[in-house]
Amino acid sequence: MKFDTVEVDIGTRRPEVLFNAADAEELGVNPLDRVQIEYDGRTVIGIVEVTEELVPEETLGVTERLAHVDGTVDVTLAPKPDSVRVLHKKLDDVELEADELRTIVADINQDRLSDVELGAYVSAVYANGMSLSETMYLTEAMTDVGETIDWGESVVADKHSIGGVAGNRVTPVVVPIVAAAGVKIPKTSSRAVTSPAGTADTMEVFCDVSFSLSEIETIVAETNGCMVWGGSVNLSPVDDKIIRALTPLSIDPPGQVVASVLSKKRSAGSTHVLIDVPYGEGSKVDGLDDARELAEDFQHVGEDAGMHVECAITQGSQPIGRGIGPVLEARDVLAVLNGDGPEELRLKSLRLADILLDGCGCEERATEILDSGQALAKFREIVAAQNGDPDVTREDLGPGEHRAVVRAGRDGIVTHVDNRLVSDLARRAGAPKDAGAGLVLHRRVGRDVQRGDELFTLYAEKEGKLDDALSRERRVETVRVRGRDEALVERV
Repeated sequence: MKFDTVEVDIGTRRPEVLFNAADAEELGVNPLDRVQIEYDGRTVIGIVEVTEELVPEETLGVTERLAHVDGTVDVTLAPKPDSVRVLHKKLDDVELEADELRTIVADINQDRLSDVELGAYVSAVYANGMSLSETMYLTEAMTDVGETIDWGESVVADKHSIGGVAGNRVTPVVVPIVAAAGVKIPKTSSRAVTSPAGTADTMEVFCDVSFSLSEIETIVAETNGCMVWGGSVNLSPVDDKIIRALTPLSIDPPGQVVASVLSKKRSAGSTHVLIDVPYGEGSKVDGLDDARELAEDFQHVGEDAGMHVECAITQGSQPIGRGIGPVLEARDVLAVLNGDGPEELRLKSLRLADILLDGCGCEERATEILDSGQALAKFREIVAAQNGDPDVTREDLGPGEHRAVVRAGRDGIVTHVDNRLVSDLARRAGAPKDAGAGLVLHRRVGRDVQRGDELFTLYAEKEGKLDDALSRERRVETVRVRGRDEALVERV
């Protein structure tokens, strides 16, 4: 059938086309079917949506991804992509071969799968898991569809945390330590997806984080390191698309996590990678056995991908640091670099930096680099290279003007600080969009408290968001306080 085209904006990233309901019935297409569109001697595929009002009859609405399609076009039904057959196999718990996973990755990269089909794929991976071979094949396929960086050196360091721990902002401390030791560490990081801040959000408090590959190479040549947003470059682009499908379902299949992380690292030219695997109540990995199994998978797949991968299994049952949210985490980072700050953030950063330095064959010690001021100087150097103010101080970084203090309702001891609830409250207060929003923890697990003691302070840039966070806080127990019970002793 012949159609005239008109551009429509329905806020989609996919190559979707809109048919009037009458035309859809005439052509025999339904929502999420695919059509083949021929124009100017070229052919593209569009995913179907049907509307009663947005486009008139005999007119094809084209979305932003297909805005280059104009004039009169010829539209016919298109077959489903090969990857739909493959994902059916995964739904049936059949182990996939390398070429089948390449087919899925290629179709995800070209946006040939509908949201429902992509959701089916990630659900199948979550329900049925991935073998080690599948994870290796997937890592290679995800790496190959994007750009890669070759630093021309035998040792290029990197680190990653699998997440789930609020305030775990060790990267801006580890990177300058490692760079100051003479080891190249070009760090690409993510923005927050479900957390109150990603490393890129926190670094954006100090400087720019969006750069092209050539700009990143210049920054690293000048400073030996960088801390930039990975989304600004085309490294393993399929990873970002899969994450968008995983997020609404609140799932993180282990095999997909390994492939996602290591495909990014391999694309970034990393040779020596440290993976932080936190475990404990409220984190992504509940138990120590699960953490060890995940660490082994990282190491096996990393070796297959030609990287030296080490894993640090760390306690993740409560937040790291005191500040949760971009500005508040940035304040903690500066404090640690200045020789102060939360002790748990300092100690974890030093431990991870030493493991990474050892793995890279460097004999310098993280404590000496931090305490001598070399790490702070390197941090300022990187901030300046990324168009920031190298002389910014902790006092320059003010949180949101609206605040509320949450106090203990009883005497006792803090027995748990819930990572998920801490993150939820900080996001409701406005983080990460509002950089000054979030919360500051005043008590950690094991601390004695008396009724009326401060447990945490909420900050917001908008009063309504503070009210929302407080409304949620009244219905949950973010910081668990239990009374001390005397031991019952019976003489026998």
